[in-house]
Amino acid sequence: MTADLTSPIALHTQLPASGITAVLQLLEEGATIPFIARYRKERTGSLDEEQIERIRDVAVQLTALNKRRDSILASLRERELLTAELERALTAAGTMAELEDLYLPHRPRRRTRAQVAREAGYEPLAEKILARGDDDPYQLAATQPDPAGALAGAGDIIAEKLSEVAALRGALRELFRRRGVLSSARTTGKSAPEDPTETYRDYYEWSELARRAPSHRVLAVLRGGREKILSVHALPDEEAAMEEVYRSGVAALEVRTGPPPAGRRRFMEAVARDAYRRLLAPSLETELIHELRTQAEETAAAIFSRNLRDLLMAPPLGQVPLLAVDPGFRTGCKVVCLDAQGSLLHHTTIYPLPPREETTKAAETVRHLISTWGLKAVAVGNGTGGREAEGFLIDAVAEGADGTRIPVIMVNEAGASVYSASKVARLEFPDQDVTVRGAISIGRRLMDPLAELVKIDPAAIGVGQYQHDLDQKLLAGRLADTVRSCVNAVGAEVNTASAELLQYVSGLSAANARAIVGYREKHGPYRNRNTLSSVPGIGAVTFQQAAGFLRVRGGEHPLDSSGIHPERYPLVEQIAADLGAAVGDLPGNHGLCGAIELRRYCTDEVGIPTLEDIRAELLRPGRDPRESFELFTFDENVHTIDDLTVGMILPGRVTNVTAFGAFVDVGVHRDGLVHVSKIEGALRVQQTVRVHVLDVDRVRNRISLDLARDG
Repeated sequence: MTADLTSPIALHTQLPASGITAVLQLLEEGATIPFIARYRKERTGSLDEEQIERIRDVAVQLTALNKRRDSILASLRERELLTAELERALTAAGTMAELEDLYLPHRPRRRTRAQVAREAGYEPLAEKILARGDDDPYQLAATQPDPAGALAGAGDIIAEKLSEVAALRGALRELFRRRGVLSSARTTGKSAPEDPTETYRDYYEWSELARRAPSHRVLAVLRGGREKILSVHALPDEEAAMEEVYRSGVAALEVRTGPPPAGRRRFMEAVARDAYRRLLAPSLETELIHELRTQAEETAAAIFSRNLRDLLMAPPLGQVPLLAVDPGFRTGCKVVCLDAQGSLLHHTTIYPLPPREETTKAAETVRHLISTWGLKAVAVGNGTGGREAEGFLIDAVAEGADGTRIPVIMVNEAGASVYSASKVARLEFPDQDVTVRGAISIGRRLMDPLAELVKIDPAAIGVGQYQHDLDQKLLAGRLADTVRSCVNAVGAEVNTASAELLQYVSGLSAANARAIVGYREKHGPYRNRNTLSSVPGIGAVTFQQAAGFLRVRGGEHPLDSSGIHPERYPLVEQIAADLGAAVGDLPGNHGLCGAIELRRYCTDEVGIPTLEDIRAELLRPGRDPRESFELFTFDENVHTIDDLTVGMILPGRVTNVTAFGAFVDVGVHRDGLVHVSKIEGALRVQQTVRVHVLDVDRVRNRISLDLARDG
């Protein structure tokens, strides 16, 4: 199977065949994509995760194509319809569309107009009309008992034959792709649904060349079509299509030596137009719309994945005891105190905001909690009342016990409410209500966004476009790949990681993750990586896939806190011995690491890429690939949309990137949009920017922004 897939995958991906073969073999052996990319570079030629995912996805598509091909061949053999020529054509077909076009004339027939005509005995007339292309069909039909009915029946049979010409379908498919126009119009009539918020107003009378329509417009139009608010079409110019019907279809069927008589031209034109309008155009239009939707969904899923990666890989504040606040007006601000590991120490409620405004009492409570628990930072959610709570907290916390000012940090709380009501939250904090759990989530996601956000369904975080319009299986798969990639890039501390985090580690299932946590709770902290083999369900293959991504900080082996795989420990021990040092002397020792002669240790299994990774890990043991945390604050004079004026230059943070632009939070509870036409380069979620206010529409609650230019 691997050999059969390597060449077509290489053609699709333009990746080296040797690497593709290695990836397919490793996947068949049960290896995960992070493991292959990180620990099998010599076998794959250092293919990265994205390239490996592409190989996997194309392999799945080609496997489905081959399965369908085998099914068609079996069906044709069983019905004794498989000729050598047809078998060669089916074997050479490179896409599902080509395969189905070739099979179409031989599919078991349903009761069509052409089938009815055949049953009525009109097929000989249809064959005669095609075979005698210089004769007038009306004269050929004159001998029939019902000439008009016979000619109509023959026309239905010829139209169906035309629609089944593989070359014609292929040519028209290409015409639809190149020159098809995606258009929409407002549906009319008594049954037309309302569009109360005029969501689709821009598409009431709209058209665009289909291949140039951006993904967000395609998804919006197709949703309007599903809701019956819009009628949607994707068609090329009909006369251009008819030229193709004659050139690739009629010419392939009829036998003619001279110019056709007038009656024949009239008949064949009517038949050809009927074949196109009734049989070809609806089928190919459905195909094109499906193709446009698939491409748009792939683009949207890629955008969602990229945004999610940026959010998960946001710089962590780190293990710092802190105060976390979930702001609120009428019900007050829920306050929790967390230790450096994110465990709950204390919780209460304060009322610094309207309508109660117990500012003095609330400030005393905050300062008392900070002093009592030795808290080093304050996290405040950016939901309703967030900016007001932030202003109060900045004034309230003043300075810490050591004289330094305690930072008050605004945290994006998207999805916190989802977590607080989840089964995971109930298991973690069975004695707390949803408000306390929500505040805990806000604080923990400041400490470590990745560790906390993995507990939430990625689709609930809200960093994408039209996510509810996408194929949910596609979206879930892409997002799971992204979460898994991020978790394995950072690594997981086996003695503190939650089961929700561990289940994304290479090779581990949800059951494995729960077993690891259960073993830890029963036997105490893991002292080394090898202990993982004692956990029920962790066999040799699972251990191999997972061990390099799990960390045991302060464990018995000096390499257990690094990304060096246990299978390479003997190699590192040999390197240390050759340097006259112990393994424990190497981590962080630039002198010793710089003295390693990498080529000396190359073997058939271990090459320079792996040796360079090992040295990088020794130089920075347990390194975190995420950037360092930097404090960000909004403009203290801007809290609501009413505080905005055109021309303002403000600090902001990117919250979402879409195909049509980027949304930026400037601290007014409503993100502004920087249109794609105003973006040079690439923006990413969580990036801090300076923006220029272009327009404020208070009626529609919309803010238009531009990126502020230096000077």
